[in-house]
Amino acid sequence: MKKFILIGIAVIVVAVLVIFNISKGDKSIEVQTEKVFRGSITQTVTGNGKIYPVTEVNISANVAGEILAINAEEGDSVKVGQVLVRLNDQQYQASVERQNSNILGAEASVTLAKNGLNRAQELAQKNLISEADLENAQAEYERAISTLQQAQAGLKEAQDALNKTVIRSPMNGIVIRKNKEVGEIALGSQFQEDVILVIGDLSKMEARAEVNENDIINVALGDTAYVEIDAFPDTTFLGKVTEISHSATTKGAGTMEEVTNYEVKILLLNKVPSFRPGMSSTSDIATATHKNVLNLPIQSLTARERRQLERKNVVESTPAEREREETIAANPRKLKDKENELVEVAFLVKDGTAQMRPVKVGISNDNYYEVLEGLQEGDEVITGPFKVLSRTLKEGDLVKIKNTQDNFLSSKEE
Repeated sequence: MKKFILIGIAVIVVAVLVIFNISKGDKSIEVQTEKVFRGSITQTVTGNGKIYPVTEVNISANVAGEILAINAEEGDSVKVGQVLVRLNDQQYQASVERQNSNILGAEASVTLAKNGLNRAQELAQKNLISEADLENAQAEYERAISTLQQAQAGLKEAQDALNKTVIRSPMNGIVIRKNKEVGEIALGSQFQEDVILVIGDLSKMEARAEVNENDIINVALGDTAYVEIDAFPDTTFLGKVTEISHSATTKGAGTMEEVTNYEVKILLLNKVPSFRPGMSSTSDIATATHKNVLNLPIQSLTARERRQLERKNVVESTPAEREREETIAANPRKLKDKENELVEVAFLVKDGTAQMRPVKVGISNDNYYEVLEGLQEGDEVITGPFKVLSRTLKEGDLVKIKNTQDNFLSSKEE
């Protein structure tokens, strides 16, 4: 009995040693993979900004005066022609009355000058006055006419100023901002706005997004955009690019954080009555869509020096290789620079080993690149771990696939 126990213990010890040695000898690298597949890729450009009405009008006074009444508050609906603001008009009324008085005086002067001209003409026909006296009478009449015309123009100007003390809405819309209160002074300049109210047409809204200078070249008028508004979580609004600014806005000029952006206006095609001007938004502008193309996971694309590709699968020296070695000897610096050039590659898994392939990619979205050259549909490419893929993984390394369900959640489900 004791003999069998000793034999059993010996068998167990041997088995443990065998398993340990096998596991110790397994130098394969655990990796995650995903297969290259065909599908659509939409390249997008992202910009942050805010929501504003497409049509927005600043209401300000063209004449100076104390504000006597404001007939609208923020959020009120207004109609075209509706009286919004009334200014103190006493001095403008007085100016109109003064100009009316000037007209009466000018008309009397015209009548007097005309009568004088008529008498002068009669006397001239009888040769009772000189030609110079007749010309003076004619000049007096014309001067009186000019004075009357000036008085009439002054009346029009005074009446126009009086009319401008009543400010009416130029459009249908909503009062979205109120800057002044009753009793304050409206500066009344035609060359510099002193805004009292702001009116916007909330039936048409747009997102004004800031797009980086490196991305703006890809954006075109009419591009489709998908706008997310912070106030409406889990909702995406469809939009269309209607305007692209040609002037840049620069933040942090002269510093390491300097950023140059261009404003892009995106008309929102979805009508939501609860939109409010100034809401924060994020816009994804679709700049290109390619259908039925090979999709490569973004994390699969890495880079290696060109010399690693050139040494791949080298078994013995060939005439071409010997010629290359002679070229290196003749111009070593030039080829060294070329060998150190980085090439974009992806690693495939075949027969339990990693195989490096140079690839050429096109447009991309958040998750995938379009493959132009180097891979085929169904190729199983390595997607991680990042440290292994980006630094240590080499051609011919033994690999062991260890995928989780998360590896397969991709835009294929969209």
